[in-house]
Amino acid sequence: MKILIVGATGLIGGAVANALSANHEIISAGYSDGDVKVDLGSKASIEAMFQAIGTVDAVISTAGLAGFAPFNELDDAAYDLALGNKLMGQVNLVRVGRNHITEGGSFTLTAGILSRDPMPGSVVISIANGALESFAKAVALELDRGLRVNTVSPVFVKETMEMMGVDSSSGLSAADTAKAYVAAIEGAMSGKTLDAPDYV
Repeated sequence: MKILIVGATGLIGGAVANALSANHEIISAGYSDGDVKVDLGSKASIEAMFQAIGTVDAVISTAGLAGFAPFNELDDAAYDLALGNKLMGQVNLVRVGRNHITEGGSFTLTAGILSRDPMPGSVVISIANGALESFAKAVALELDRGLRVNTVSPVFVKETMEMMGVDSSSGLSAADTAKAYVAAIEGAMSGKTLDAPDYV
């Protein structure tokens, strides 16, 4: 398959690319690097990306910006970033990408465990993650041509936790996290949320 990975140069995206590259052709997309550039916060940029790469068999997004901050400190910009980039950026990958994907193709988006297991400071991330899971469930009922859409819900990545100097025993490595994305791409499910620890 010809697979577009948005965020392919990030920690999880790189692991996903490594996991899939042996059996599939990978096109990497990122804000500042990759085979093609894209700004998830701009629908026009997403449209230009798909025009540049042509037709693909699958789209994976491991990208999307949203910040941690206490609820009382969240300003409009914090909500706008999470909703405009992490949420609508990935929604727009499906909205635009459905016209550039082969019959039976799939979209795999990234939500996260904070949708169902929030923590202090995660309000805007939890909103975006929960909305992405609901979006996938709903849009899967309406996509035509056999198209599929799922979300992967990662837990905290061990490598990131170690970089932050915190105990990583509750985390999951990027390589193990990537297994959920492979399952979404190579499986037949649609409208599902794949919890990364379930695929290790």
